[in-house]
Amino acid sequence: MVPNKITKTKSNSLINRARMLVSCPDQPGIVATVSRFLFDYGANIIQSDQYTMEPSEGGLFFIRIEFDLENLDARRQQLKADFAKIAEQFSMEWSITRASRKKRLAIFVSKEDHCLLELLWHWQSGDLDADIAMVISNHNEMRELVEALGIPYHHIPVTADTKAEAERRQLELVGDNVDAIILARYMQIISPKFIEHFPNRIINIHHSFLPAFVGGKPYAQAHNRGVKIIGATAHYVTEELDGGPIIEQDVQRVSHRDHVDDLKRIGRHIERTVLAKAVNWHVEDRVIVHQNKTVVFN
Repeated sequence: MVPNKITKTKSNSLINRARMLVSCPDQPGIVATVSRFLFDYGANIIQSDQYTMEPSEGGLFFIRIEFDLENLDARRQQLKADFAKIAEQFSMEWSITRASRKKRLAIFVSKEDHCLLELLWHWQSGDLDADIAMVISNHNEMRELVEALGIPYHHIPVTADTKAEAERRQLELVGDNVDAIILARYMQIISPKFIEHFPNRIINIHHSFLPAFVGGKPYAQAHNRGVKIIGATAHYVTEELDGGPIIEQDVQRVSHRDHVDDLKRIGRHIERTVLAKAVNWHVEDRVIVHQNKTVVFN
């Protein structure tokens, strides 16, 4: 079978575009200094978004800037070396990345396909400007679907006795070959040892009933309680189960007329759209993590 091809891409038109993310203690002159630096380099600022925390919350300043710079590839290392002096002056945490460099993703999935299908659809249409390097699953149900698109599929079964070995094989596969891991309804708990290899680079999706409806059959529990709102949360994975920095959430009202199957259907729709947004914002460098919160420039 001939793999489906992406019909459009953003990267070719972004060859000279860079993205700068900065967080630092708030003080006068940050925007002026950074803007002047880019002006002196001959860069053209395309987009700039900023946010300042209240002093009682830490008084930090965050900014995301997209800019165009001729011959970016040849000049980027010197640009970063020169900007490091400004970063030191303002005690900045910062990054400068090429917009044209597609991030490589590994998608982990179990048996439910709705989140995986949404990501694949965005990828095929070019709306998710990333490379899907591989799909890893503890089941084989998705193999034909994934391999038909020319994406490597790796089946690694997981049991309580084989979990450590399974994670070793997963780490061996992803290695330094991916920029982020997406848990697209991957129904296994990721160990702290695995997480430490990808800080703020593993994105998970879960229904927003947690922690109110933990354990099995959360939609049945919700239906029995007569909930009026259901939703989903996409977040970075930390050692605290489902407690990492939140990237995106959404909800939808439901009523007594909705049965358990209705709640599941509505919940799947929310999960797939919330996860797709979170992944897209991550690959476009729109997220800055501070402690257990995120600043999302969407």
